[in-house]
Amino acid sequence: MFLFDCLIENNYMKLLFSGLGMLLGTLFVAQTKDTVKSKEIEAVTIIAKKATVESKADRTIFNVANSSILAGNTSWEILQMTPLVSIDNNDVMKAEGENVTVYINDRKSIFTGKDLKEYLKTIPAENLMKIEVITSPSAKYETTGEVINIVLKKLTNEGFKGSFTANNTQNAKNSQYSNLNINYHKSNFTQSFSGSYGDNTRISKNENENFFYDTNLLTKILTEGEERGKSPSFSSSSELELNDKNTVGLIVEFSQYNRNAFSNALGNTTLNNILQSSYIQNQNLEGFNRNLGNNLFYKYYDKEKNKILDLNLGFNYDSTVDTNNRILTNSDSPIPTGSSILANNENREYYLKADYSQPLGKAENQSQLEFGGKIDFRNNAIPYDYLNLSNNAFVFDALRSNNFHYQENLNSLYINFSKTYFKKLETRVGLRYEYINFKIKQDVGNIARTDSYGVLLPNLLLKYSFSDNYNLSATYNHYLFRPYYSEFNPFLLPSDDGTFYRGNIDIQPNPSDRIGLKLGLFKKYFLSANYSFTNQDFWNTYLKEDGKTISQPVNFDGKSLRYSLNFNTNQTFFKNKLNVNLNVGLDYNDVSDFNQKNNLNRQNYFTNFNASSNFSYTNLFNKDINVNAFFTLFTPNNGNSFSNKPSVFHNISATKIFKDLGLEGTLRLINPFRKLSFDQTTFAPIGTFRNRTEVDYHGFSIAIVKRFGNQKVKESTKTDVEKESGGGKN
Repeated sequence: MFLFDCLIENNYMKLLFSGLGMLLGTLFVAQTKDTVKSKEIEAVTIIAKKATVESKADRTIFNVANSSILAGNTSWEILQMTPLVSIDNNDVMKAEGENVTVYINDRKSIFTGKDLKEYLKTIPAENLMKIEVITSPSAKYETTGEVINIVLKKLTNEGFKGSFTANNTQNAKNSQYSNLNINYHKSNFTQSFSGSYGDNTRISKNENENFFYDTNLLTKILTEGEERGKSPSFSSSSELELNDKNTVGLIVEFSQYNRNAFSNALGNTTLNNILQSSYIQNQNLEGFNRNLGNNLFYKYYDKEKNKILDLNLGFNYDSTVDTNNRILTNSDSPIPTGSSILANNENREYYLKADYSQPLGKAENQSQLEFGGKIDFRNNAIPYDYLNLSNNAFVFDALRSNNFHYQENLNSLYINFSKTYFKKLETRVGLRYEYINFKIKQDVGNIARTDSYGVLLPNLLLKYSFSDNYNLSATYNHYLFRPYYSEFNPFLLPSDDGTFYRGNIDIQPNPSDRIGLKLGLFKKYFLSANYSFTNQDFWNTYLKEDGKTISQPVNFDGKSLRYSLNFNTNQTFFKNKLNVNLNVGLDYNDVSDFNQKNNLNRQNYFTNFNASSNFSYTNLFNKDINVNAFFTLFTPNNGNSFSNKPSVFHNISATKIFKDLGLEGTLRLINPFRKLSFDQTTFAPIGTFRNRTEVDYHGFSIAIVKRFGNQKVKESTKTDVEKESGGGKN
């Protein structure tokens, strides 16, 4: 299958590699010029700098601080360029094909999917220090799989500093983004403020082909839409060191996304290529999402004894207020039908978290102990007012209007113990216990569910260093993937293409296990092999009811086995000016038992190929020009959905630094050779459902950054993240 996909993409790949070849050729010429000039220098000072990508036993670290790829971008764009990370057409983020949970300075984000995307777009990339892809998280992480931890910069110099960013992006439509960062540090007090505003317009194109086994009917749907969003946001972080051991702080974050979207869908149903029926659906949406979060924290840190106590009290709130109108004209009836859905959703979360760590034993035979716990409450309300189209007017329908409630209490305890034996064998044993109690209620039909359960989540890490150049790591993690609260909501919602979606109040969580080996050679080459398996899963499937095509999450029984092999290397050339990172991965999936138990008519074994590379060159031609190129190829396969061809994401950027003026200018080419697209088929017992999506991420952007004040920053070390992250490890 992969070879076939490569043949399809052959011309495109030729163009891509030609472009990369031209870029490398330019860098080679630049190196030649640099070498000639270096002969005139009597003394050379060698400055060590971190590799762009570092690979460790439990994580891969993407060091982006002061990189040219940050200019004018948001954290969401940088995540798209992070090694091992892929994002599909539904904005679902994965690492090495596994589910991920996003943390910011070790504080867990409450958002997923499109909500997470919009939130991360409010965080300017200018604030990023590094992104950690934690492939084997310890027990302290509240996660459903792997972890992506976004580490922000830390201010250490006295006085004011800051930056202003202006970005203009030309895709199918024009978009703008601006951001202001201000930081103040005086003695034992630090204050940071960030405010941003975006005005973005996105074009979407989708093609669906739905084939039903029982009737041999084929429905083709073409949907085109446009969405304009205005997104103001701000964040504030205040930190006061009471003395050399005690610190208190407060974080406040706010973002809003005002949107106006419309789309047109044309659907045709055929039997043996003979037209049976058709429809046109017009959709128009107006509304906004609003997010507010705050975190009050206290930290005790004894530097001499390396003891850390971290207490966090937090509150998060998000809401959705919108009106979504749809008018459907069917060839079978001359009278248009339609609906208007008014949403006023509110979600609240309250939590208290405590973490403690300290070393045990003598320095020469020291071990590390950390433990903690969290109490978390969620209260989500999703009311929908449903109106039917009648005589060219929308009339309230009390039978279809609904109020959905979800309440949850999740309590957790964890312990990690780390110890090194013989100065060669590093070990970490962790155990996490979670107990959840939740209540679900839908007013229409008086549907309700109350449930509770506890689960133990063990993990293990072993690393043996044969020498400075050879080491071998082994990891094990047991995960539990819980449904998102909206996936329980059984309210039937029309979609933009004429089909429908609803949640499933009876859906159950999915347990899975992962075993991994990683071999490190010469601190530059890393080869990893992973085996993951599950006996139960839940994915979206399709069914037919009253002539409606409905998508909903359903539990699937059956074994699903995944074997993967990954290679990573990071190299520097030309006196450390050229940094090259390469990731290559191969997955083999055995879903034969899964297919048989769920009556899915698809291949039982398939292979995925994934690759990414990042090229960065510093001080091109000795003219303070930094060049960066990124390329990734991935196949987004999920459960009962299969990718028909690889998706390719790439961009090339150049940044000119004007040191005397404190200015930076960046030109970025976004997917210059071809638009980013996704092509997947979902297999269900009633038929196959193919979706082709073309993402409006193809064009160029120009960004200008003005810096002021002293720009010194401090990278947050592992200890600093625990002590100084401003919000702890949520």
